[in-house]
Amino acid sequence: MATKTIIRPANAPAAVGPYNHAIRVGDLLFCSGQIPLDPATGHLVAGDIKIQTERVLENVNTVLADQKLTFANVVKSTVFLTDLANFGGMNEVYAKYFTGDFPARSTVQVAGLPKGAGVEIEVIAHF
Repeated sequence: MATKTIIRPANAPAAVGPYNHAIRVGDLLFCSGQIPLDPATGHLVAGDIKIQTERVLENVNTVLADQKLTFANVVKSTVFLTDLANFGGMNEVYAKYFTGDFPARSTVQVAGLPKGAGVEIEVIAHF
């Protein structure tokens, strides 16, 4: 049985609930969903979906980089939007981070996200 390792990057925004930033099991890293929290203040960033998506993906990058991974290691992502009308703006920013061999992805509209965020993204990465 593979060992479960808890990942808590020091420079990531603090978790807003009883969960960890990521869990490593074997050669997989399961990253919790990230919302657009400023790691310095812990507050939601102000701005449109592009600004929020940029902050979310920077937060995802912090978790990946802590494990010496990049977006190229991501095999699956799930995007949660509070309004699918924001899909285009989110997708424009997303495409700047995921290039080349894209991961599998699901995008769903949800009724709400923590702290009033407009977007949340979780990923699974492979070492």
